[in-house]
Amino acid sequence: MTAGRIQKKTSVILIGAGIMSATLGSLLKALAPEWEIKVFEKLAEAGEESSNEWNNAGTGHSALCELNYTSEKPDGSIDISKAIKINEQFQLSRQFWSYLAGSHLIRHPQGFIRPIPHMSFVQGGKNVSFLKKRFETLSSHPLFQGMEFSDDPEKLNEWIPLIMEGRASNEPIAATKINSGTDVNFGALTRSLFDHLKNQNVEIDYKHLVKNINRTSDGSWEVKVKDSENGKIEHHMAQFVFIGGGGGSLPLLQKTGIPESKHIGGFPVSGLFMVCSNPEVVARHHAKVYGKAKIGAPPMSVPHLDTRYIEGKQTLLFGPFAGFSPKFLKTGSNLDLIRSVKPDNLLTMLAAGIKQRALTRYLIQQVLLSNEKRMEELREFVPNAKSADWDTVVAGQRVQVIKDTEAGRGTLQFGTEVVTSADGSIAALLGASPGASTAVYVMLQVLEKCFPEQIKAWKPKIKEIIPSYGVPLAENPALLREVRTATARTLGLN
Repeated sequence: MTAGRIQKKTSVILIGAGIMSATLGSLLKALAPEWEIKVFEKLAEAGEESSNEWNNAGTGHSALCELNYTSEKPDGSIDISKAIKINEQFQLSRQFWSYLAGSHLIRHPQGFIRPIPHMSFVQGGKNVSFLKKRFETLSSHPLFQGMEFSDDPEKLNEWIPLIMEGRASNEPIAATKINSGTDVNFGALTRSLFDHLKNQNVEIDYKHLVKNINRTSDGSWEVKVKDSENGKIEHHMAQFVFIGGGGGSLPLLQKTGIPESKHIGGFPVSGLFMVCSNPEVVARHHAKVYGKAKIGAPPMSVPHLDTRYIEGKQTLLFGPFAGFSPKFLKTGSNLDLIRSVKPDNLLTMLAAGIKQRALTRYLIQQVLLSNEKRMEELREFVPNAKSADWDTVVAGQRVQVIKDTEAGRGTLQFGTEVVTSADGSIAALLGASPGASTAVYVMLQVLEKCFPEQIKAWKPKIKEIIPSYGVPLAENPALLREVRTATARTLGLN
């Protein structure tokens, strides 16, 4: 230890002021209010990277409309097991937000969550057949009751007039619709949660960049932090550290040196959305409508036309268009990808590069798309779309996890993953979709893995906050109805 160096001790350090740290901090303050928590964020405000409302789709992902969460088995039946899992996870988030709103710990839930129909839309006989079978399987399940299906152009014109207008093709089309979907402004939610944490005496240091993380001789963690405003270096000690820095989590995890950080790489994917600037067009669409990803496209590139509520105003977004940037964060460095390659993950990264040549070609093609080419893709959804009505915004960066699995070396993972040390003293969140929608489920996993001695004592409080904790709602229709009714009332989703 350097002579004269000041070390500040705390119970918990959260790195990154996004939705994940906000959720974990709020859970810990409810379960262990006496614990001291410090948050370090390199940007000037909370929720400015992946959690920001312009950097994600704003969908309350619950598998109501996302076709990539259901698959067709060889016998022609539909596997909905992943859809059930995703829906159950979102129900946990709804309950937690409802608890916070009902306890007046956060205010005005309509500022971050609104009801919006979720729809799936397909074209072509094969896709229509798949969608109908998917509807028949899902609609008979308690979690998806209320879903409707139609291949009748008149009914579809009633549901989605903007999408149907000017559609000259005789190709079969169909859609499903369910009214219990949500639009979630994760930026507004994140800011509300950090306001709550500030009221709970959590210290939140913005413009503070974490430079290093080291294990000390007594088993705690020393976090080296730079104050970007004055250049001062600070050293903070904690028994538990959570790395929730979005795409920046992987480099910080690598700095810890824990065995669990080895043989993991990251593949950055950027995104663009098209935003409608014509209020008359915006007013003619009221739904989140998801289509099917093109062959060879990654799951996060499923095209969708979304009604969104951003900065108190209804808007309309289409996308995402995928792209490639070596940055791990929107505010990151072009050297992020190169710096993440280490001796322990070099072969893993090389194997992924060989396996993912088709994906790489797809991303390059997406990067090279002209505005008019993007308009052509939009017109597959909105045939009468006019270029003058649509602008382009750059969305957030996502870093997909690459690791060695049973499927082989260098497997690209399209999901969210928690990496923890063997003793549970440090945890990091990696990956992307469905991400923010399942923040509560993921942070409950962190609590279970990292605080096994406390979790038993915490369970009664967790059950008070989240009544379905540990109980599959799919197998408990009465509890499901109770939870849905209560959360809809508190969050204003009726």
